[in-house]
Amino acid sequence: MKCETIQLKKTDANLHILIYVCTMRTILFLTGILLFINSCGGQDPQTKKSTVMNKLKNASSPYLQQHADNPVHWQEWGEEALQMAKDQNKPLIISIGYAACHWCHVMEHECFSDEEVAAFMNENFVCIKVDREERPDIDRIYMDAAQLINGQGGWPLNAFAMPDGKPFFAGTYFNKSRWMEVLKQISHLYQTDYEKVAEYARKLAVGVSSEPLDGKPAKPDQEFNNREYNSLWNIWKPQIDFNYGGFKRAPKFPLPVTWEFLLQYHYLTENQESLNAVLNTLDEMAKGGIYDQIGGGFARYSVDEYWKVPHFEKMLYDNAQIVSLYSHAFQITKKDRYREIIEQTLDFVERELTSPENGFYSSLNADSEGEEGRFYVWTTEEMLNALNGNDQDLVFEYYQVTQHGNWEEGKNILLPVSSKEAFAGHHQMALPAFNALLAKADQKLFRFR
Repeated sequence: MKCETIQLKKTDANLHILIYVCTMRTILFLTGILLFINSCGGQDPQTKKSTVMNKLKNASSPYLQQHADNPVHWQEWGEEALQMAKDQNKPLIISIGYAACHWCHVMEHECFSDEEVAAFMNENFVCIKVDREERPDIDRIYMDAAQLINGQGGWPLNAFAMPDGKPFFAGTYFNKSRWMEVLKQISHLYQTDYEKVAEYARKLAVGVSSEPLDGKPAKPDQEFNNREYNSLWNIWKPQIDFNYGGFKRAPKFPLPVTWEFLLQYHYLTENQESLNAVLNTLDEMAKGGIYDQIGGGFARYSVDEYWKVPHFEKMLYDNAQIVSLYSHAFQITKKDRYREIIEQTLDFVERELTSPENGFYSSLNADSEGEEGRFYVWTTEEMLNALNGNDQDLVFEYYQVTQHGNWEEGKNILLPVSSKEAFAGHHQMALPAFNALLAKADQKLFRFR
């Protein structure tokens, strides 16, 4: 197997990894490993029983503390855990997530709280829990490995690694049955074909430093000219959804850096089509469920291509970048709706993501009281109680609220049917009058929520 070797300087205090950029032969070798994992049997390897216990009770991270009562013998990232794996010659499970991650909680409930799953993990692996918001350096290394292996990543991120920390397999969410299959297959492969696993782990590209993957040094002094802007625009243009905004795929993420780039491209080239792509995306997001119509702020992403159904967690860094994006778009268009979104989102950050000490919280959980999106969705009865009969028909129509709902169990995500200008015109109302009516209704709904 031929690999191009690049010595990088990206290290962790407990992880010193030689980084490789693999050629197509490496990818073919990886395919063979994955096929072997999927085809090999599920025999339990003979290992010594562990007396290790869960050590997350005193962790500084709230996310790690959420796993302190798991029957899995979680360890924090550190030299002690790595040395334990070396002493016992066990592979590592490095499970990475964060407190507001919905699917992290789902996997904890389905897998890590299960006695059968925990017993197998404890017997055959050294298990490490990592909070990506506390240790983004570790998260970056294993996320890059996951993307090289699978072409994509996400959280929860579950990586399997050699005792020295070099990964050889990674995935995201698994339900219990699939997770047990993976555990047994990985354990069997590690026990029966150790050298092949170790060889691949040594040659898998792990982590991406500030240097480009092709090994050529970056040139920060080099000017980025219009030709390069045009090249990127020509690559992106076929992928852009000019009907519903964003890119032609689901789930849809806001990707504010992408649209900031296209605003710069428009500024430099006066390309109107690129500006239209940005503004259409901002307009569609603004009337979608990804935006909290009552309380301000944007959810992490939309599960559909229309921005309607959000993944309800809200991230500080997403909203900070989106506010900047809408601000730049407002400078160009002077749209009142953009100004409203900027103000409402900043109010949300100050109200819900700012600590009493004037620090910032990193995220809000997608789950409330054990239910995904509980405080963001409405039954018609809840809407009626909140509005108390005042202009309820107009509000129901504007937000497309129905008895059957557009979400689970007859509940509604609030989705404006059109712009305020179009809605007011349709009902032959003056825009200031409708704005005042809607603002009053939104205040009632927010207080009720």
